Amino acid sequence: MTKFLLTVHVLAAIITIGPVTVAASMFPPSVRRALATPDDAAALATVRTLHRICRAYAVIAVAVPVFGLATANSLGVLGSPWLMASIALTVAAAAVLAALVLPRQSSVLAALDGTDAAHDATAVRRVAGQLAMHTGVFNLLWATVTVLMIVRPGSTTGA
Repeated sequence: MTKFLLTVHVLAAIITIGPVTVAASMFPPSVRRALATPDDAAALATVRTLHRICRAYAVIAVAVPVFGLATANSLGVLGSPWLMASIALTVAAAAVLAALVLPRQSSVLAALDGTDAAHDATAVRRVAGQLAMHTGVFNLLWATVTVLMIVRPGSTTGA
């Protein structure tokens, strides 16, 4: 059962978190492109699609910690410091995504769609720059969790 849980955990991480990190990273440059060419419907469609990917995959990504905790329980490592650190970093990454990345993507999209007239192009560019920073933090947190999962102290792989 442990191998099955670990397999689902790793697949869920690859299939759900990978697209979020890529789409979130592509969002700020796509916003800048949409601002530079306001009549380009494809540029705006790209921004919408990237936001939709981030939202949808963020919800599905809940499977990653669920199967991760089940795997850790079956391995008997729930109290391990490296796992506690990974859990804390996962919570931090989820908080960055939920509190900083997704809401700002929504506000940028509202401004680009014209439903939020309070934001001008300069404000949207500023928010896109902040998004790039927040996305970098999100990606760095997930990269750190990945490293901890691979090089965890006490690993039986001998690596």
